[in-house]
Amino acid sequence: MRNSSSLAISSTETHTASVSDFQFGGEFVWHPSPELIAQSNLTRFMHENEVGSFPELMHKSTTDIAWFWESVLRDLGIEFYQPYSRIVDLSAGKATPRWCVDSQMNIVHNMLDKYAGTPTDDKIAIRSEIESGASRTLSYRELRAEVNKMAGALRQLDLGKGDAIGVFMPMVREIVIAMLAIIKIGGIFLPLFSGFGVSALVSRLKDAEAKALFTADGTFRRGKYCPLKPIADEAANQIATLKHLIILNQGGNWVTEFVAAAVPGGRPEKPLPLETAAATTQATERTAAEDPMMILYTSGTTGRPKGAVHTHCGFPIKAAQDMSHGLDLHPDETLFWLTDMGWMMGPWLVFGTLVLGATMMLYDGAPDFPGPNRIWQLCEDHEVTALGISPTLVRGLRRHGDAPVKQHNLSRMRKFASTGEPWNPEPWLWLFNVVGGARLPIINYSGGTEISGGILMGNVLTPMKPCAFSGPLPGMAADVVNEKGESIRGAVGELVIREPWIGMTRGFWRDRQRYLDTYWSRWPDVWVHGDWAAVDDDGLWYILGRSDDTIKIAGKRVGPAEVESVLVTHSEVSEAAAVGVPDPLKGEALVCFCVLRDIANASADLATNLKKSVARDLGKALAPREIVFVSDIPKTRNAKVMRRIIRAAYLGQNLGDTSALENPGSIEAIRSAQARVSSA
Repeated sequence: MRNSSSLAISSTETHTASVSDFQFGGEFVWHPSPELIAQSNLTRFMHENEVGSFPELMHKSTTDIAWFWESVLRDLGIEFYQPYSRIVDLSAGKATPRWCVDSQMNIVHNMLDKYAGTPTDDKIAIRSEIESGASRTLSYRELRAEVNKMAGALRQLDLGKGDAIGVFMPMVREIVIAMLAIIKIGGIFLPLFSGFGVSALVSRLKDAEAKALFTADGTFRRGKYCPLKPIADEAANQIATLKHLIILNQGGNWVTEFVAAAVPGGRPEKPLPLETAAATTQATERTAAEDPMMILYTSGTTGRPKGAVHTHCGFPIKAAQDMSHGLDLHPDETLFWLTDMGWMMGPWLVFGTLVLGATMMLYDGAPDFPGPNRIWQLCEDHEVTALGISPTLVRGLRRHGDAPVKQHNLSRMRKFASTGEPWNPEPWLWLFNVVGGARLPIINYSGGTEISGGILMGNVLTPMKPCAFSGPLPGMAADVVNEKGESIRGAVGELVIREPWIGMTRGFWRDRQRYLDTYWSRWPDVWVHGDWAAVDDDGLWYILGRSDDTIKIAGKRVGPAEVESVLVTHSEVSEAAAVGVPDPLKGEALVCFCVLRDIANASADLATNLKKSVARDLGKALAPREIVFVSDIPKTRNAKVMRRIIRAAYLGQNLGDTSALENPGSIEAIRSAQARVSSA
């Protein structure tokens, strides 16, 4: 979950540069009203904790972390079966803190059980729609009953505390039922991207020694049926620990197959024993607050995927805090974030909304099918108040003009949120002015799977510039440092975190050293996140992209976001990706891949004009060596551009882990471009 502003890194051998080298977001374009400030969750939180100002809160939350996270638990109404003896124990070092020491809790109690008999029980917990247009809802009471039935069925399959259970399903309401039932029985939830192939499933399920796997017959994308069960079947036959495959069939019914050791004679389906489970008597397992609750796998450039371990008192607390303090989500709101359960924003959406007693909106389908107004239709029909949308999707929707937006009544909308990919000013301003009527904030959000949410985020207390972040979230002791680890302002440096927070991963599953090497090995007691960042003169923060994405041309460093920002300002270009490739004279050369609004307009003259635009705006030394026109750019489902894969495909190298790709067919056009260059 990363988000970047439109900034360049242009220095020589050092990793820092003057702020004057950058195109920051410009002037403030949004200011919070006094009413919004007064009614905000942050204002209430500060008042209840006798904190006089937001700067004071930021200081206290990062210098007295025990006070802050205890205040957050109290504010969220988190209930424990057995109270903690202390909120945090740092005796083993900042890299391996223990939280909510000696306590017992199960986060499902705080998402469902505690609402029984309260007004929240009658509220809508889930709104959902699939590509065909069929929609359904579940109240908190109904969701709790369904989760109880599923928990009882899992126990009848001899599944329970400590068992890892995968979920490989479309983004329908049943995926939430499966997720919460796993956690309710004390199991470990393994969310898996619904676009994975067999090898990606096998590597993750084997690593976690999964005992069961939830899946579905299939789903639809752009009207085309995409089967899931055949993929799950093939993977299941390769997992020795897997006992059960639990399937949501086309009729909406759950069935199960016994898998272990690939039983001779096939795997006959049986109805899952839901009806015999006593829905009102299923106890929620009492787990230690620090028991593993979820393993979120992230793809590495090389090696096996990293399994970030999250606990009951970790990820869900951080998710809810970010929604409350950053997004200012209230219990009367509906949050729609276009995502997949296999990416951290899927579990984040579920945990955060249910802990806060709000409503989540799920959609399984393409956001622009059957037409470019689909996402706005969803927002209108389901009374969405907060929309999470990626910059890449906004750029794609913007090319259809204003008319698809104007067809719909979006007056209930209170705010937008954004993560995953770099912004550039033009699409940001289109979302702000055209869709939001210049009245709604765009809450930028950046962090990651191992963070359990955000490091930096907007909020509703501070004014906004296009593409910028208000700053770190409360509780996040973020800093920007130079190559010596010293704090810097007015220059680009590494984004780091100096104090632990409750949501930080408890490490990588069965690979402690890899976790320490990845985040804690550069400077003592400092988390190095791997992003370039900067702070402008007004105190607003910017992320410039991954430090390992930086391109160095003849001693000049440039971030791909800055190049891409220049390219998409051209009226013909809807998307762009920039990568560095080896060059015998300059060290690296810039190659840019552009998706046009109309591929028929691709020409040598257009390529020349785009090269000139980059040279004009960024300097002649940074002019692209080549502009490649393609029909699509490799991305994940949450619209993160996979520059590593683009570069490898163009250079004819091994692509590494491609399991996260939403559109693997996009690679062929890049390989074709490489072949043309090789034969020239």
